[in-house]
Amino acid sequence: MFGSDSRQDFSDDRGSRRGLFAVIAALCAAAVAVTLITVNTTSGDDGKRPDLAAAADSSAAGKTVGYFTNWGVYQRNYHVKNIETSGSADKLTHINYAFGNVQGGKCTVGDSYADHEKAYTAEQSVDGQADTWDQPLRGNFNQLLKLKKKHPNLKVLWSFGGWSWSKGFTEAAKNPDAFAESCFNLVNDPRWKGLFDGIDIDWEYPNACGLGCDTSGRDAFTNLMKSLRGKFGDKLVTAAITGDASKDGKMQAADYKSAAQYVDWYLPMTYDYFGAFDQQGPTAPHSPLDDYNGIPKESFSTAAAIARLVMSGVPRDKVLMGLGFYGRGWSGVTQSEPGGTATGPAPGTYEQGIEDYEVLKTRCPATGKVGGTAYAHCGDQWWSYDTPETLHGKVDWAKHHKLGGTFLWELSGDTPDGELIKAIR
Repeated sequence: MFGSDSRQDFSDDRGSRRGLFAVIAALCAAAVAVTLITVNTTSGDDGKRPDLAAAADSSAAGKTVGYFTNWGVYQRNYHVKNIETSGSADKLTHINYAFGNVQGGKCTVGDSYADHEKAYTAEQSVDGQADTWDQPLRGNFNQLLKLKKKHPNLKVLWSFGGWSWSKGFTEAAKNPDAFAESCFNLVNDPRWKGLFDGIDIDWEYPNACGLGCDTSGRDAFTNLMKSLRGKFGDKLVTAAITGDASKDGKMQAADYKSAAQYVDWYLPMTYDYFGAFDQQGPTAPHSPLDDYNGIPKESFSTAAAIARLVMSGVPRDKVLMGLGFYGRGWSGVTQSEPGGTATGPAPGTYEQGIEDYEVLKTRCPATGKVGGTAYAHCGDQWWSYDTPETLHGKVDWAKHHKLGGTFLWELSGDTPDGELIKAIR
């Protein structure tokens, strides 16, 4: 998951390799699963979507998890109240609050001002009540408590790490019990008592490379999650994980199967597969549901990632499908269909090559579909993003394959009236 820097990097994977026979077995299993899972998954099929190779453990749990970013209150001007006024709060089952930091082997506050100090006026507040100068808790945390009061069934988890702050997990993995203790104490700090229902870990990436490279070993992630479960007990413990199911990819670097017994669910980041970090292209949708003819890299898709997890032994009801509320784009593109060349990233409001759905739906409307998602060619720009129509298809796919639900990155990319989230449930 991206933090202040929003690129999810799938390049230069240096994860440790298993023995030859284990690799061959895993790849063969994943290949079978991908074949089964991708048949008839694109839009316009006959509606017959075959099950995964194994029988489902249970029916879809129907979770809808939305990430809310603490930095969104600044330039984006997106606040907890927007979750309410957009109608998103009525659709969500869980909110992941992003991000807490990981420093010195401990969980730490990411942005104290946004998190618990910023004062809200009556107009900005969820319940219409202004903060006072002397109240003990303000900021997003107080607003989220007010939101939970309006929606008693809504759960909130504090997510730690993300793209920018994942380097700290290498130190944390050296003493996972001490790390879990620090996280438990912070999440349950008396100042925001009753706010958090658990913890989400976003380590990019265990025993592999993201913004930096981790060499903690294949078992480090499992040991970390085991310690967190031991400390958090029956509270929620979840993890955002890589969506890279390619040969020798990041999903092979850590033992996600063994760690699955300690988590309530995984959130595989099934987006950011392609983008203008490859400045000359080829153009390709950043969040394809399945592989398609001409995809630049095989198994860079939602179906491939989920298939590999399930075939490795992760229960499908512990797997949520990742959905992006934003697009990735190039400029200098003349070809309308995917596979074109480019000269660089398209302009974006906050970062080149990235733009919110809210902006793209009118600035560069979708002109086609491929791999179960949408793309758009306008002028010399080429963008890919999900629309309400393609989200319907993805969610139907997730329900058919009896996954645990969906999650979205992130809430501020939607329209003010929640056009995308209303297409999910």
